[in-house]
Amino acid sequence: MITQRIDTPSRTIPNRGTSMALPQPNRDGSRVIEDEQPDLMDLMILVQRCATESERFYRGQPHDTRFSYELFRRALVERDELAWEQLYLHYSGLVEGWIRRSGAFVSSGESSEYFVVGAFTKFWRAISAERFASFPTLASLLQYLQLCSTSVVIDSVRAQSWSEMLPEETITPTHMPHYSPDEEAMSRVDSQEFWSFINTQLHNEIERVVVYYSFILSMTPRAIYAKRSDLFNSVNDVYNVKRNVLGRLSRNQQLRMILAQ
Repeated sequence: MITQRIDTPSRTIPNRGTSMALPQPNRDGSRVIEDEQPDLMDLMILVQRCATESERFYRGQPHDTRFSYELFRRALVERDELAWEQLYLHYSGLVEGWIRRSGAFVSSGESSEYFVVGAFTKFWRAISAERFASFPTLASLLQYLQLCSTSVVIDSVRAQSWSEMLPEETITPTHMPHYSPDEEAMSRVDSQEFWSFINTQLHNEIERVVVYYSFILSMTPRAIYAKRSDLFNSVNDVYNVKRNVLGRLSRNQQLRMILAQ
């Protein structure tokens, strides 16, 4: 994992004699230094301890998870923007690794950096201050962050698929011996009636451009933005238009009737 190293001036630890408590490893390999209180630490000192303990973890050494957990708490419960920024810096390398290992990543047509932003955004929106208590350990938080990382890649690939436009219930069992669902979907959309109807449901030229470039020319949102940057402020705008169109069409009853014929 890529961690953020922050250099701070060294300090001398007062001599407490034999009463000074040494860190003792727990059964799970973690360690707790009893006189350190993460919730009272300055943010940058806390971040430094997160980096140190993460490094100890990857070396297989006893480590203390309280510091990273406190960083998550400040970011998600207190909605501390500086804590969130440091959390992003500390874990973005780990998240990028999860994304690159996703089976859907290669076919997504997007960069891993794009999905890192999406994963953290989804994570932020999903875990409110009230819901944070449902994640009592650092491991549970990281597992959910990993789930968000994988799902944003899958969601992106699905958004490029015809299956988002075609409700599953329109794929009748009678067709299954001859076609896979994807092949059946393509056979149904290869008709003038289908495209004429789709055109009537698009609200403006921007939506028509996104649909044409996505489903006729098979271009990714990033490629669409590169070609038609005059219509969009960012690649996210292309994604949003495409998502809105697909969502609207997937709920359209008349389209369901056309596909059921």
